[in-house]
Amino acid sequence: MKDELLKALQGSRAVMLGKLAGLSEYDRRRPLTPTGTNLLGLVKHLAGMEYGYLGEAFGRPPIERPSWFRDDPSTEIDMWATPDESSEYVVTVYQQACAHADRTVNELDLDSPAHVAHWAEGHQETTLGVLLIRMVNETAQHAGHADIIRELIDDDPSWRDHRGVIQQAADAYR
Repeated sequence: MKDELLKALQGSRAVMLGKLAGLSEYDRRRPLTPTGTNLLGLVKHLAGMEYGYLGEAFGRPPIERPSWFRDDPSTEIDMWATPDESSEYVVTVYQQACAHADRTVNELDLDSPAHVAHWAEGHQETTLGVLLIRMVNETAQHAGHADIIRELIDDDPSWRDHRGVIQQAADAYR
């Protein structure tokens, strides 16, 4: 079970990083949703989650804190990259966070206890199994977001006619 969960997580991580391939620094940072979601911000956010849920929750903080980490997680700048945070830096931090998380998963059992400090009082105690499932879900969800953002960046003309047909079907309900 643990091996299957880890494989699923690793697969979604690869999809996430693959969405950056071939893009300029600008396209990786471009806000393409009303909330400003962008590809590099998603990678940055997931790096923090990997370090938090599959590291710090087990008393295994990162060896080197990423530039965006703050003592109060609610003040972290983790959904977009600042101009001084290069793609190379963010991707490297994500890869290091993933390796750190993999070591945690490989060294502990699914029922190993964890403590998530930012969860509500009385609900902070959990296990590796619960947090591993959470990371599989979160990473897959954000990889899906990245897929949509990549479609917006690529704007493939071959899909325009198809989109027009779908728009006509939607317009029938105006």
